[in-house]
Amino acid sequence: MLRILDILFSLMGLVVGFPILLIIYLVGLFDTGSPLFFQQRVGRNKKPFTLVKFRTMSVNTKSVASHLASASAITPLGGFLRKTKLDELPQLWNVLKGEMSLVGPRPGLDNQLELTNARDKHDVYSVRPGITGKGQVNDIDMSTPERLAKVDAEMINELSLKSYFVYIIQTVTGSGQGDRVG
Repeated sequence: MLRILDILFSLMGLVVGFPILLIIYLVGLFDTGSPLFFQQRVGRNKKPFTLVKFRTMSVNTKSVASHLASASAITPLGGFLRKTKLDELPQLWNVLKGEMSLVGPRPGLDNQLELTNARDKHDVYSVRPGITGKGQVNDIDMSTPERLAKVDAEMINELSLKSYFVYIIQTVTGSGQGDRVG
């Protein structure tokens, strides 16, 4: 049932949100010259996939977890996109393709070994990663891998139709601050 909702909502979001996606893309051309950001992430069953987001940091920023990146790398548009969470909109494509869900553990980088090990221990890789989830709406990010893995596991075990919608609504209405930047 949740996969059907993922497909419907991501398709609807991409179609209805197309004008917003296009505007952000065009403004991003002037901000960084390269408005989309593609990054290898760890998905379900630890299968790698390419996550797509709007670029929020300068083009030459090293590909590391947000909490390890320099805050000075965030562009003016990027600051706005992060604050409003609009940088996440292109991930609706990842959801539509089946690589992600709207709700699930945020996908980590393959070089985040401490997070990968903690998530392995808590069987977090048994589900699709998500755009949002319990960790995100409660300001728990990848800088605390063991804590995040525990919260991810709690969310997976407790996930219901009701909590699916609660996490989405909390995200849209501004709960959580997103990933902390160094």
